[in-house]
Formats: sequence, C-alpha cells, structure tokens
Amino acid sequence: MSLCNGARAAGGAMPPARPLPAADPRPVPTVRVWDPFVRIFHWSLVGLFVVAFATGDEMERLHLAAGYAIAGLVLLRLVWGFIGSKHARFGDFVRGPAEVRSYLGQAMRFRAPRYLGHNPAGGLMILALLAMLIGISATGFMMTTDAFWGAEWVEDLHEALVYVTLGLVGLHVAGVVLASVEHGENLVKSMITGRKRER
Repeated sequence: MSLCNGARAAGGAMPPARPLPAADPRPVPTVRVWDPFVRIFHWSLVGLFVVAFATGDEMERLHLAAGYAIAGLVLLRLVWGFIGSKHARFGDFVRGPAEVRSYLGQAMRFRAPRYLGHNPAGGLMILALLAMLIGISATGFMMTTDAFWGAEWVEDLHEALVYVTLGLVGLHVAGVVLASVEHGENLVKSMITGRKRER
C-alpha cells in the first residue's frame, strides 16, 4: 500500500495543490541615466578603436582617419564632462582613492552599493581610458610631424599605450559583467537604451 493510499484509507484528505504566485504584470519603473551623446560617444568609440587597431600600418589613411575621429570624440567628451547631463559630468562619478578602494573591496564580496550613474571604480576607469586615448592620439599625431617622423621611441610609446588600453578595456568589460550580475541588471542594454531601473 502506498503512503497516499494509506492516508486515504485512514480518512485523511490530501491537501490541495497551491497555485503558483502570479508574476507581477506591472513593468519595472525605469529612469533615464545616459543621454544620447554619452551613448553615441561610447559605441562610436568602440567601433573606431576596433577600426584603428585592425588597420594599423596596412591601411594608413583609414587608420589616421579613425585616429583623428577618436581624438575629436575624446575632446567632445571632456567638454561634455563639465556641461553635459547629470550622470555624464565628472563631478557625478569621479571619487577619491579611498572611496574607490572601498567600493572595489565591497564588489569583490558582492556587497557593493548600486549606483544609477558610474560607480567609483567605473569613474576611475573612464579617467584612465580617456588618459590613454589622449596619449595614443598625441603620439599618433606626433608620428605625422617632421619633428618626430621615424622616431622609434614615439612609435614604441604609441603601441604600448594601445596595448595598455586593450588591457583596461578587458577590465572594464569584466567590471560591467560583475556589476550586472551583482545588481541583476543589464548594463550593456542600459548603454543602448539610456535607461536603468529606478531602484
């Protein structure tokens, strides 16, 4: 005799199955965080950096065009960091070393607070990437001038800065993945739509 049959024989009724709770049909409230310039800057920079890296010496004209476009974008981003929308401004995300260290420690323990804009580590990464791109643009331009034409140390520095930037990009992607998992939101999507959940 099975346990179910035994329960029925003893006069015990089987409890009714509980229905699963219905999913909340209300959409999650979102708020606009990234303005159109920030999003266009971000994805244009990604594409142009790939083009510049892939062309190198083989397609010099295209490489130079991509480099000048990157330099122009970086210049605009520096200006936008002072006059742009709230979360685009440097004052919104640039933090001191102690706050950055504290945030990184919390993130490693999956206890980091959520930020609508860039978190302290993300803010530091933006400054580092902008600095690298300025260095790459400057050394790239130097190589086109008479004063530094054929200067091996300029070429070596230009190439070294490119590879440091690639390393920073890898860290940036890892940080985005970590924060997305930790806070349960798609940060890549938010840089496309410009919106993040409100809370």
